[in-house]
Amino acid sequence: MFHGSIVALITPMRENGDVDYVCLRKLVDWHIAQRTDAIVVIGTTGEASTLNIEEQNNVIKTVVEQAHRRLPVIASTGTQSTHKTIEQTKVAMEIGVDACLLVTPYYNLPTQEGLYQHYRLIADKVPIPQILYNIPKRTGCDLLPETVAKLAGIANIVGIKEGQPERVKNILELCGKNIDVYSGDDNTALEIMRLGGKGVISVAANLVPQYMHNLYELSKKEDWEAADQIDQQLRPLYQGLFIETNPIPVKWLAAERGLISSSALRLPLTTLSAGCQASLKHIIDLLGALS
Repeated sequence: MFHGSIVALITPMRENGDVDYVCLRKLVDWHIAQRTDAIVVIGTTGEASTLNIEEQNNVIKTVVEQAHRRLPVIASTGTQSTHKTIEQTKVAMEIGVDACLLVTPYYNLPTQEGLYQHYRLIADKVPIPQILYNIPKRTGCDLLPETVAKLAGIANIVGIKEGQPERVKNILELCGKNIDVYSGDDNTALEIMRLGGKGVISVAANLVPQYMHNLYELSKKEDWEAADQIDQQLRPLYQGLFIETNPIPVKWLAAERGLISSSALRLPLTTLSAGCQASLKHIIDLLGALS
């Protein structure tokens, strides 16, 4: 349903920490021009955890309005609470998003049965396409392939974001074509596409959207040699984007490239340290060469 390079969009902010909605609209237009295939808003990279509910909804509305159906918009509405997730997913649907991305409920440490009931109830209560999101290192919660296979039988659960290739292989073996799988990690995107993944929810696409789009298109054609050439070009970027906690490096690089006016983040995140800025100078040169 949603295939290709799906950017995990940064939320631009002014120096005082206010959301920069003018810049946000410009980013949407730029991604459309650069052939990004879809946009995820208010995810981890979009700093959803430090935005209040009103700001989250305003970011969603702004992106939906600016996209104007020119590409799909996916809102990250998962929370640690099933009922809160239902409420926020309903609001996003009413705003007009095309799908919602639902991270596993963090901190609660639910069982696999709890995860199944959580996602089953959300899918029942909100009739919008839903993409599961498994990232145990951030949530302390692991959605196992067997549970994904049970959920894949629910009509509006259409995909899963998963960064581990071996896990993706298991999911595809169990689910077949009942669910689309997306890489949640630029570093494993090509490997997961080789296995049958339908694209990547990408941090790197904030900086090199055309290249990430081309990586998927070449993979779809099974032109693995050309896809590997792009992947090798971008590997220093993949690594640099996680020199400190995401989205610290990507916002700093985006500001350096003039895509946003400021690298400002909200506490407890802080701007990229001086030492890491020096370490990423070669990435700025790489981005210049790729533009």
